[in-house]
Amino acid sequence: MNFSFKTYLNKTTDAATLAVFRIGFGVMMCYGIIRFWAKDWIDTVYLQPKFHFKYYGFEWVHVLGNYTYLLFLICGLSAIFVAIGYKYRLAIITFFISFTYIELMDKTVYLNHYYFISILSFLMIFLPANAYFSLDNYKSKKAFNTMPKWCVDSIKLLLGIVYFYAGLAKINSDWLFRAQPLKIWLPSKYDLPFIGETVMQQEWFHFAMSWSGMLYDLLIPFFLLYKRTRFVAFLFVIFFHVFTRVLFPIGMFPFVMIVSAIIFFDATIHHKILNKIKSLLGFISAKAKPIQYKQVYAVRYSKLILPIIGLFFAIQLLFPFRYLLYPGELFWTEEGYRLSWRVMLMEKMGNTTFKIVDKNGNSFLVNNSDFLTPLQEKQMSSQPDFILEYAHYLGDHFSSQGHKGVEVYAKSYVALNGRLSQLFVDESVNLYQEKESFKHKDWILPFKDEIKGL
Repeated sequence: MNFSFKTYLNKTTDAATLAVFRIGFGVMMCYGIIRFWAKDWIDTVYLQPKFHFKYYGFEWVHVLGNYTYLLFLICGLSAIFVAIGYKYRLAIITFFISFTYIELMDKTVYLNHYYFISILSFLMIFLPANAYFSLDNYKSKKAFNTMPKWCVDSIKLLLGIVYFYAGLAKINSDWLFRAQPLKIWLPSKYDLPFIGETVMQQEWFHFAMSWSGMLYDLLIPFFLLYKRTRFVAFLFVIFFHVFTRVLFPIGMFPFVMIVSAIIFFDATIHHKILNKIKSLLGFISAKAKPIQYKQVYAVRYSKLILPIIGLFFAIQLLFPFRYLLYPGELFWTEEGYRLSWRVMLMEKMGNTTFKIVDKNGNSFLVNNSDFLTPLQEKQMSSQPDFILEYAHYLGDHFSSQGHKGVEVYAKSYVALNGRLSQLFVDESVNLYQEKESFKHKDWILPFKDEIKGL
């Protein structure tokens, strides 16, 4: 059967599906901002550190001092406005900009799901998520029962990419044939009731978790798409993400993925959810003025929007494979590792000390705790771009103190996935003279092993 792209673009679907997704997304994001604030992470992550690690090309993104609290407030309020569908377009743009700015202020706290939220909110800018069951409908006195099918399918596709690429990344010899790093992490959960001192310590369980995690990520998008397997697949989504949340401190990500998976269900489920919300609103719904419902929402500027979305997905499909442009072991060099759905694939620990040498040959070692928080030092000690950026910070710092001809050298030992630690950085290279770029960092010493896989 021939597929016609033009015919597909003319297909429609129930607008309630995207409305439920919008509400779930907004509520989860607002809760996430409140949680971050309540745990005092704004202060400990952004305000207390003397130095912040930046993403290459985004060095201009700075922490805003006490105004950082205002930034979080704006982000949280925009998430509420997204949920209720009030001035939706402005709200989702504001959320995307504010959340992404927060994410870019310090890469020390990089997580895959922060990146996921940024690109998902960017995609939602172009979708009519307020076409149904929103305050914008109440204000304009009109709503739409249906919308183009591609609007909902684009979110399904993005979720599918996240899962499938995470599964592809798990097809490697460390994950499947050494059960690493789960063999390191799971035994530490000995305090879990019933299974902590028994099952968590068993090698067969480590391998079972590794293989089932790989198969789950690869297959779950297809089982969610297929109506006959959808309900059972959703139960697996709930179990998998709740279980991983119990085992690992991964924040809101499990709940975001559970709520997002509801979009795969038929519109009848979404109408039931909206009716439940109406009943909870009670008297507000009873006093609501009647709204004129129209049949199909026509996406404005679709000739401009569709190419943008097409380019967006082309980037999402290709960008995770940029690591192929670099030599060496990906897990070791981490060149092309981030922003590629490589979730919890390695346990990498390092110990890195820096030596400052001036033009007179005087030298001394740096106490990293004088400049970095414990979290920053942990992240810096095993990631090459962190090491280079910190070396430049040290060089600038001691140069400003009057030292002449400053050179910065690092001695770094790193252990990857249970292996013995080995030298990580060429000790003879003056890192203060090395520049950050997209080129391979040839001062990273070769990995003395092989990890086979995609």
